[in-house]
Amino acid sequence: MTVTALIVAAGRGERLGGGVPKQYRPIGGKPVLRWAAEALIRHPGVRQVQVVIGEGQGELAAAALRGLDLPAPVTGGVERADSVQAGLRAIEADAVLVHDAARPFCPAAVIDRLIAQLEFSDGAVPVLPVSDTIARAESELGDPLDRTAVVRVQTPQAFRLDPLRRAYAAWHSGVPTDESSVARAAGLRVAAVAGDPALDKITTDADFQRAEQWLAGRLVPRIGMGFDVHAFAGDGPVMLGGIAVPHSRGLAGHSDADVALHAITDALLGAGGFGDIGEHFPPSDPQWKGASSDRFLAHAVTLLRAKGAIVDHVDCTIIAEEPKVGPYRAQIRARIAEIAGLALDQVSVKATTTEGLGFTGRREGMAAQAIASIRMGPAL
Repeated sequence: MTVTALIVAAGRGERLGGGVPKQYRPIGGKPVLRWAAEALIRHPGVRQVQVVIGEGQGELAAAALRGLDLPAPVTGGVERADSVQAGLRAIEADAVLVHDAARPFCPAAVIDRLIAQLEFSDGAVPVLPVSDTIARAESELGDPLDRTAVVRVQTPQAFRLDPLRRAYAAWHSGVPTDESSVARAAGLRVAAVAGDPALDKITTDADFQRAEQWLAGRLVPRIGMGFDVHAFAGDGPVMLGGIAVPHSRGLAGHSDADVALHAITDALLGAGGFGDIGEHFPPSDPQWKGASSDRFLAHAVTLLRAKGAIVDHVDCTIIAEEPKVGPYRAQIRARIAEIAGLALDQVSVKATTTEGLGFTGRREGMAAQAIASIRMGPAL
């Protein structure tokens, strides 16, 4: 059975304000929509993911989904049901998972249960029991309802594609709130499977705060180390931590030979499992000849944040007999913080000598070593 996931992301999100629909606002450094797409893309049972966006949201969607192997988004309609039907017309599969972009964290186990249930039913939806007291309410609290007889219905909702298309074509009862309502009205059998609190919908600012806290609780600490060395050659100044430090000699290198930024970049790439600086900016590539190393550091930080990682701290030790780093240490520290988008107290810069030993002791060049600490989450 081939399964396509349909992510409905056409809402305007006006209730939150801020000028950007909620599906494009970041959580943990990534847009809500991207979290939702990645959770579905990586599931082995999902062949393709189709996103439905609102009119005029093309640039926002392109930025949120950049780098993901997805077909071009489909433009939806005014109501959610209009957007779902636009998406259903654009896909071909045996079954479809219809998912709300505002539910960014979809556990793989829920998708497993939904797909498995389609062997026995026309559709399946994830549900959660209601633990709070439920009562009628208008101007004042009314009689309680039996909470054992109700559940909270979540998405994604799974259906065989052709029956769901026919069910929507036959729907004439106003605006449906979800696909299970449409399917049941058409006489389809819709099973309930266990949902997950991670699938709670993001609607308010408080929901965003809870999502950030939940995500932070899943992050695990990771450490990366970096080391770089360059020989003295030519005329100064020396580029050090993004600052031009006056010196009679410069440093030899394919780029600007900034040992501090190179070491920090390697530490961050290592912490994220992204290889080393040479893989991303090979010395054999002429475009990086003389390049400013702030681009390398910014690239490493961008890669980490695209994965939802948080950079906690970077610590760099510069090893050299000359030039003296002390007079420029505060500037170097501030510049590193600026490039990496960190607070000043998240950056440490130290300097030492080798007491006349080795190539640095002989004043043949400079070296730097760095450690970066980050927090990064596992696959959801």
